[in-house]
Amino acid sequence: MSDDPKSPGAIARGWWRANLGARESAAARALAARLRRAAPMAALCEPAVMELARALHMGPGKADSLVRLVCLLAEVREEDAATLARRLGGSDPTMSPLRFQRLMRAEGDELIALLRRAVGMADRRCNVAALAQDLLYWEEARPRWCFHYFGADAPRDDLKESVK
Repeated sequence: MSDDPKSPGAIARGWWRANLGARESAAARALAARLRRAAPMAALCEPAVMELARALHMGPGKADSLVRLVCLLAEVREEDAATLARRLGGSDPTMSPLRFQRLMRAEGDELIALLRRAVGMADRRCNVAALAQDLLYWEEARPRWCFHYFGADAPRDDLKESVK
């Protein structure tokens, strides 16, 4: 994950910290609850979501990605250094390999439902910036998640070749 404070993941992480991360705040709890239950248009009607859209320079053409991002960030309660895929996998996986394979093949609403369950299985903790970056660029992130789930780092050059 890039440490660049202007990377999309870092911007989303800053937004998460300001709007959802402080769960002792009633406003953060209320926004998280609304986003967890929101239909796509209801999520887009949240002023905080539009604030994130402006920061990420996302327009109406990226509304689906923005909704997926904020609804899944609302599921995360704590930051962790490990990516979500690493928290799910490893030598004693929290998520079974078959469920992980299903997650990797999922699309649309099924993908969102499986990612929500995955966040819950990871005790609602993960690297927020990495999760946000991966959600924004999901197709490029899938191979990296496989490496992280099985406990290996993906060589960057090999990853580029496989994504093309």
